[in-house]
Amino acid sequence: MRVLVCRPLEEAGFANGFSTRGGGVSDFPEKSLNLAGFNEDSAENIYENRRRFLRAFEGGFRLAMVWQVHGDQIKTVNDPDEIGDSEEKADAVVSNLPNVLAGAKTADCVPVLIGDPVTHSFAAVHAGWRGTAASIVMKAVQKLGESYGANPANMIAAIGPAAGCSNYEVGQDVLDAFTTNFNGSEKYFKTTREGHALVDLHRANRDQLSESGIREANIYTAPFCTMARPDLFFSYRLEKRRFGKTGRLLSVIGLA
Repeated sequence: MRVLVCRPLEEAGFANGFSTRGGGVSDFPEKSLNLAGFNEDSAENIYENRRRFLRAFEGGFRLAMVWQVHGDQIKTVNDPDEIGDSEEKADAVVSNLPNVLAGAKTADCVPVLIGDPVTHSFAAVHAGWRGTAASIVMKAVQKLGESYGANPANMIAAIGPAAGCSNYEVGQDVLDAFTTNFNGSEKYFKTTREGHALVDLHRANRDQLSESGIREANIYTAPFCTMARPDLFFSYRLEKRRFGKTGRLLSVIGLA
């Protein structure tokens, strides 16, 4: 099992990691570390995979996650009783509790982890194209400020593996959503054919983090495209159409 780690977040006191697909018990294909999607995998497999994944983190962490719906709602976890798989519909989790790993589930969408070493608050964000168009990472930064008094100038952010600009083609609905919400959104697209383009969600989320007040030097991006590296990552675009199902990656952050 391999877990990608943002070293600056780790050095700032945050346990963090972006999962990869190997080292589990699921058949996506065999020995895959599928960490979510109970409608496509058994609960037994998923919980065993999560147990293996959590072994990479010292400290007896518990996961705090939500029912992701490609929106811009954010769940604040301040009560230990709220830790776990919540049925609350949201696409980001913020907290400052010890022994908690806020998690974001992805399989091409952009996972973003944010930590503030001053207030010890943190966030895990799921940013697909809809969430990106709705500026969910900017709202997560704002929520950290509102809930914990965190200053964006102190924050560190890590953008994880996701479908990249060389492979992720979208249609007119995505183009329209970005045009409606952002000035100069054309910089995130490379036209491929009429009404279609490749979209760079990594860049869009990085820009939003910067616009939120996080210093450019404190924003880190994993150099991986999930569609280009199916040996390392699950890809909904590639596998759902081909095999009828795909696994889910998990990106987590918490106080070390």
